[in-house]
Order: sequence, then structure tokens, then C-alpha cells
Amino acid sequence: MDPRIREHAETIVEHSTGIEAGDDVIVYLPGDAEDLAVALHELLGEKGANPLLLTYSERVERAYLRNSDEFDTPEHELALYENADATIIARSGPNPSEKADVDPETTAAYNRAHDPVKKARLDTTWCLTQYPSSGYAQLAGMSTEAYEEFVYDAVTLDWAAQREFQENLVEILDDASEVRIRAGEETDVTMSIEGNTAANDYGEANLPGGEVFTAPVKHSVEGEVHFDMPLYRQGREVQGVRLTFEDGKVTEFSAERNEDVLQGVFDTDEEARYLGELGIGMNDAIDQFTYNMLFDEKMGETVHMAVGSAYPMCVGEGNEVNDSAEHVDMILDMSEDSVIEVDGEVVQEDGEFIFE
Repeated sequence: MDPRIREHAETIVEHSTGIEAGDDVIVYLPGDAEDLAVALHELLGEKGANPLLLTYSERVERAYLRNSDEFDTPEHELALYENADATIIARSGPNPSEKADVDPETTAAYNRAHDPVKKARLDTTWCLTQYPSSGYAQLAGMSTEAYEEFVYDAVTLDWAAQREFQENLVEILDDASEVRIRAGEETDVTMSIEGNTAANDYGEANLPGGEVFTAPVKHSVEGEVHFDMPLYRQGREVQGVRLTFEDGKVTEFSAERNEDVLQGVFDTDEEARYLGELGIGMNDAIDQFTYNMLFDEKMGETVHMAVGSAYPMCVGEGNEVNDSAEHVDMILDMSEDSVIEVDGEVVQEDGEFIFE
């Protein structure tokens, strides 16, 4: 076995999830990640944990979605997560575009029905990571070998040092009331974060980590955003997304390519039109766009915003938690002609923080 796989598994078990004896752990992996499953089960056995291996296939999911008309919440799956202590999930597979021909309305209906399952999974100690496959390498425009190096370098970062660096921004945001983001000629948006909390993502729930994120006050977002980096969703590339916010809500939207995918997101439920997350990428080790949000949203010199659900841990007492079946991140480049202001003071200009 590639020793990097063992190191990856050790990071998941020791750092990301902190598995202990007696923990009931769901390991949810695609079939091509068997080596990671083996390494994880060796470590979980040494810990005295109780693993349950589930496998998934994008091809199988496509077959189900294309032949279903209605969806109910799967109570057996819900019970599984309600009785678990931890969940480990890895993305992989031979074809990231497998579900490109699934109707966005079908996906929206499926997400609504599975929203309780998603919430139960998020109530466990969870880690989402990536197993490098040739399909995702091709999506990133990289050789398989280069992509493996990219993934393993990203997930085995010095997370203690990354945490310390990101804590500078956490301290700024935790005391803040308003954030304004300007980029180019088409992005100028303000939002309140009064009373909410910033989270330091250093490789726990997401592996790799490398961002600081918070939740906007629901009805406070005002302005326009041009997301100049693509969104890859349902196996399709959505380009040139533009959103207009009024009283926190998306009142106008467009995309230069595959706008129907975006329409499906906003048709999922009313709360999908509100912003649930503001995230600031701070991981300079991720230096290439790969069409994989797990990595791309962590890139240094970027900002991402997610329409849909907010993370409750970021929402302060008295503020409303935006509750949606969707959580869709979109990214904008902040490397030039851009500014992040916090309470009127510049915190980042053209990708460089004031504390660097």
C-alpha cells in the first residue's frame, strides 16, 4: 500500500475526527478507495472503534435518480446516522460527470427529502475528504500521478501552523459587525455578521481545510456578486454566476453557462435564495483550481459564498439560522483589484492580509 494512504488515514482518525474506543463509525467510500478503507479499518481496529463500511457509486445514484418520480425521507438511513458517533466520507470515482444528465428538479426534490439525513450526519463528528482517482485527475486537468501528489500534499499539511495563521482572521471577524467585499467592476456586497461566530477550518470536518468561515445575518446581505470561478455541480460546469441581493435574498441571478442548474438550486426551497456562509480561503498550498469545491474554496486569495443552509455553530443567539436543503458554494478571485473590509478597515487587499 502507498504509505501516503496510511498517513492520510492517520490524519483522518487522529486529527480530523479524534476517534475513541467504542465509537460507532460510518465509513462511506466509493469502491475505488478500497485501500483507504483498509487503512482506516486497521486504525479503527487499533482504536477499539466499531466501523460500518458503506460504498457508493455515482453510476448507481444516476440510475436511481433517472428512474424515480418522488422521494421520501429514508427512515432506515436516517436511523443509521442518528445512532452513529462519527462519519468518514471520501469523494472519488471514475467519472465526476456521471450525473450530468439528471434533471436539476429531480436533484432538488431528492435533496429536500434527504435533508433530515444530511442534518443527522452533520450532528455526528464528521470528516469529508478526497481519495485521488483518475477521473478527478482528468477533471482537474492533471496526470493521475500529479493529482495524487496534489491531494496528499494538501491533506497532510502542518495543521497546527495553519490553525495559528488563520486564527488572526478569526479574531478580527469575531469582534466585527459588517463585512464589505469588492472585486473588479461587478462585485460590491456588504453583510452583517453582528453576533455571529467565525470558525477556523484547519483540517477537521473538511480535509483538506484552510479557510475561515462565518454566517451572515440572514436579511443583511446587499449588493451584487460576480463569481468569476466556475462551479462544478451535478457533473456540469456552471460559469459566470451573477447574483443580486436585496434584504438578504437573491432577487436576480444569471449564469453564462448551465443556468438551469442554478435555477434548480434556487427552486429547492425559499431559504436557498439566502446566503448561509461567507468563507475566506487561506490555504496557499492549494495553488491550482481543480473543479472540486473541497479544495477550490480553500485556495488562498479567494472568497466563497454559499447560498442555502448556514452552519448553526456560526450563528449567534438571537440571530436566525438559515435552514435549507441546499448549501452551494461559489468562488470569486481576490488576487487583484479587490478588497475585504471589516467595519470599514481593510483586512485584505489584492489577496494579501494585513497580518501577513
